[in-house]
Amino acid sequence: MIPFSPPRIDDKVIAEVTAALKSGWITTGPRTKKFEKDITAYCGCKTTVAVNSWTMGMQVLLHWWGIGEGDEVIIPAYTYCASANVIVHSRATPVMVDINENDFNLNVEKVRAAITPKTKAIMAVDIGGLPADYIELMDLINEEIIKAKFKASNEKQEKLGRILLLSDSAHSFGAKFYGKRSGSLADISSFSFHAVKNLTTAEGGALCFTLPEDFNHDDIYAEICTKILHGQNKDALAKTQKGNWKYDVIEPGFKCNMTDLQAAIGLVELERYQENLDRRKAIFSQYKEAFSREIWANNPLFETENKTSSYHLYLLRINDSTEEQRDAIIQQIFEQDVSVNVHFQPLPNLTAYKNLGYKMEDYPEAYNSFANEISLPVYYDLTDEQVQTVINAVKESVNKVITNEK
Repeated sequence: MIPFSPPRIDDKVIAEVTAALKSGWITTGPRTKKFEKDITAYCGCKTTVAVNSWTMGMQVLLHWWGIGEGDEVIIPAYTYCASANVIVHSRATPVMVDINENDFNLNVEKVRAAITPKTKAIMAVDIGGLPADYIELMDLINEEIIKAKFKASNEKQEKLGRILLLSDSAHSFGAKFYGKRSGSLADISSFSFHAVKNLTTAEGGALCFTLPEDFNHDDIYAEICTKILHGQNKDALAKTQKGNWKYDVIEPGFKCNMTDLQAAIGLVELERYQENLDRRKAIFSQYKEAFSREIWANNPLFETENKTSSYHLYLLRINDSTEEQRDAIIQQIFEQDVSVNVHFQPLPNLTAYKNLGYKMEDYPEAYNSFANEISLPVYYDLTDEQVQTVINAVKESVNKVITNEK
């Protein structure tokens, strides 16, 4: 069976994790701090805080920014549930908008129409690894007419003086937009290093800050580090200094720090990340070449004049197929021992968000993109022979389902 997206765990990773175990540092320690600095250097952001997941990182971030009851955060209807869940848990309202027809990303004009005086943030999502339209979004929120609508509710929001631009960069580590890397494209970005991501720490994530110059990023780093450790003002590493045992709890915080065991995996992954991207790009190119000859295939957009994907997900769409036909095609592919997936079920299609009043018919592009989408295996250890097996399985399955129904 060809798996969908296994992590790259080899002797180099095992050796680094073993070294971390032997060092005695298995919670937040020197490896986590180095990982944060290396991410900052790689992404070109101003500071980075490593956390135990994208979800908790974004949850802490919304709390830190003061987003709460009565506030609105704009998100695409086409994303994983975590993007909306953190907003709901903040007691704010997710305002869903539709996506572009050609690239799964947030439609900027739909965002414009959704902005109200309650809008505190826009969370763009880099679906599949292709960056959203951050320049257009930043231009939008800096328009005088849009800034005039903005109502700050605390000192940080007042200092920014506009809607906060967030990036759900869970898929896009290493992607580029006008030469800048993901992690530095929005005010604040949140990465996921879950097991299926391009760069993994088993579970984990990182917050990358690129706020305007009048924000002190050293202070932000210290403040967020306190928040992710129960509000405690010293972590375990700081308390190892002689006589430095005494600490205070500044506020009731969260518990979502990254451990050195996680960072050990991440340091190896980051050191060799370019070869990972190169291999993933080669797989994308093979898929594109193979399916470009098929009239039923709609290949995903993963490179433009100004954007380069991280090649996280190959989001193949089957032209003119129904959701039922797509599901039948997936079943046929699995019968040939090839694992595929669907990214994602749009939020209004899920029971939790249906129950909150969101309706799928309000987001036609999100539904159209979902109904005929199939995500194909992409990972470093996928061989060219296996890629060809995937291609053959997809072609045979599509032809079998479509032909049988005709």
